Amino acid sequence: MSGVSSAIYGLAGLTLDPEEKAFFRDADPWGFILFARNVEGVRQLSRLTLELRDCVGRDVPILIDQEGGRVARLKPPTWRAAPAAQRFADLYLKDEEAAIEATRLNHRLLAHELRAVGIDVDCAPVADLRIEGADAIIGDRAFGTTPEPIAHLGRAAMEGLMAGGVAPIIKHIPGHGRAKADSHLELPVVPEEHGLLSETDFAPFKALNDAPMAMTAHIVYADIDDSAPATQSREVVEKVIRGEIGFDGLLMTDDLSMKALEGTFRERGERSLKAGCDMLLHCNGDMAEMKAVAEGAARLDGKRLERADAAAAARGTIEEFDPQDAESRLNALLEPVTG
Repeated sequence: MSGVSSAIYGLAGLTLDPEEKAFFRDADPWGFILFARNVEGVRQLSRLTLELRDCVGRDVPILIDQEGGRVARLKPPTWRAAPAAQRFADLYLKDEEAAIEATRLNHRLLAHELRAVGIDVDCAPVADLRIEGADAIIGDRAFGTTPEPIAHLGRAAMEGLMAGGVAPIIKHIPGHGRAKADSHLELPVVPEEHGLLSETDFAPFKALNDAPMAMTAHIVYADIDDSAPATQSREVVEKVIRGEIGFDGLLMTDDLSMKALEGTFRERGERSLKAGCDMLLHCNGDMAEMKAVAEGAARLDGKRLERADAAAAARGTIEEFDPQDAESRLNALLEPVTG
C-alpha cells in the first residue's frame, strides 16, 4: 500500500466517466466518499462501489455520511429512515441502558444497510455537543448537551457499526458544537478558554479516542491557536488532538472545499498535512479541484501508513445478525420517546 495517496475523493454522478477513471487510477486515493448525487438505487449503488474498487484495483474503503435524521445520503423509500441522534439523547434522559442498546441496534442496522451496497466506512458518530445559541449545523445530530451521554451513546454507535463490518469516523474533532457559524459557509471562531473546552467539547472525543478514524473541525479555537483552523493548526493537532485527547487513529480533514478554508486546493491540502492530518478529504467531485488536491497530497508512508492500514482493518468481520429482529427491538426501545 506504499504507493497509495493520502486522499479521499468524491465523484460527480451515478457512474464513473472516462476522465474520472483515468484520474483515480493515476492518483490512487486511499478511499472514496459517496453522496446523494451518486445514489439512484440498490443495484446501481452496488455496481458503483464495485466499479470504484475495480478502478484502483484493491479493496478501497468507501465512505458515506449516514448518521440518520437530516444527514442521510441513503433515503426512503429504498432505505430505512434512521432516527437522528437527538432521539437517542432524549431516551438517555429517561433510560440510559435502553438508549445505549437502541443506539447500538440502530448503528448495527446502518452497517447492515451499508455493507449490502458495498459501503464500509460511515462518517459517524458525531461526538460534538449540542449547545444552545450555537449554529444549527450540529443541533439534533448530537447525542446530548453534556459529555457523558455523548461518550456512552457514541461508544454504542461505534460498536454497532463495527459489529457489522463498517468502520466509524468520530467527528468533528476536537469539537464543533460551540461554533456560531456553519463551516460549510464561513470560518467559525470559538473564543472560549482552553480549560472550558477541555471539560466540555473535547471530553467526548477523549472518551472515544480509540476510534479508528476521526474527522477534523474547520474551526479556530482562539485560546489555543488564533491563526489557523484546527484542520491546519499544528498546535491543535499535536497538543490537543494527539496529546490532550489522546487520539492516535487516522486523522482526516473535513471537506477541503468548504468555505471555512482559504487558498488554492493544493495549499489547503499541504497546510493540513503539515499540521499533522493523515488524510485529505475532498467531496464535491469537481475534477479541477481534485487535481489540485492530488498535487498537495502525499504518498502514505511511516506513521500515516500504519494508521491508514489500521483504519482499513477496522472494516472487520461481520457478526451474525437478524435485521428484522433488530429493527423490531429498536422500535420497541424508541416507543417511549414517541409514545
